[in-house]
Amino acid sequence: MLTEPRAGRLAAWGNALLAHLVPPDDAVAAIVGDDALHRVRGLPGEDGAVGLSLALGRLRALGATGLRVALPAPGHPLGLSGPAEFNAAALEAEEAVVCHGVALGLVPEVHEAGPAGGAGGAEDVHVEVVWHCLPVREAPPADVPSLGEAERELAEALREATEVLTRLDVAASGPVAEAALDAYRARAERSQGQDALAPGYPPRAARVLRLAERVGLLVSLAYERGHGGAVSAGEMAARREALRPVERTARRAMVAAYNAAVEERHRG
Repeated sequence: MLTEPRAGRLAAWGNALLAHLVPPDDAVAAIVGDDALHRVRGLPGEDGAVGLSLALGRLRALGATGLRVALPAPGHPLGLSGPAEFNAAALEAEEAVVCHGVALGLVPEVHEAGPAGGAGGAEDVHVEVVWHCLPVREAPPADVPSLGEAERELAEALREATEVLTRLDVAASGPVAEAALDAYRARAERSQGQDALAPGYPPRAARVLRLAERVGLLVSLAYERGHGGAVSAGEMAARREALRPVERTARRAMVAAYNAAVEERHRG
């Protein structure tokens, strides 16, 4: 998963809210985005699901001073620190948010309703997200690089991804590739003149995030283009093997970018 993760939006704008840089309504609107509704279930002191504004306020009252992102994949518990129950839930969702200052984490459960592939398209799909609040282990997160390390690794990953796609004759064409490119360009146009993250993030974090998304797009195109020039099962396996470290680098960089506000605040 190398598109904009919901955990990233929650962490970025939640950090801005915790730092008193944005009002609650602005933070909630940015986190929800195109979804219909976000709620949080399992918060200490709450019997049922509550809205994001109340949940972020409660986390701050419990001692949360920042939010970090985890983007785990099989064999790569990126950003996680345990326990096993939380890690398993985060791995299934492929994303999570881990609080700094209180031993709690949030894992999204996404519910979609609407006509799949209908005439109205994606705009007719009603999306609700429930964030499950679970205990986490207070320990350093797994395999998260510094922002500087992530930027250096990404430059090499971009070269590797381009070389792999060229060597395997994977052309960035066809309807799937065109849709992915259009979505990327549309998002880039929307963010022109704006921060890619949220108030309180250093410009370098926004730069790293944009580059990580670009590398992730190349990887997605390689996977979604089907066989491309690779005609055998062995060649397909070689493609996956060649792209796996590139994908891992992009995910590590995304986590470093989203976590930069917390890291800078606590270093300072």
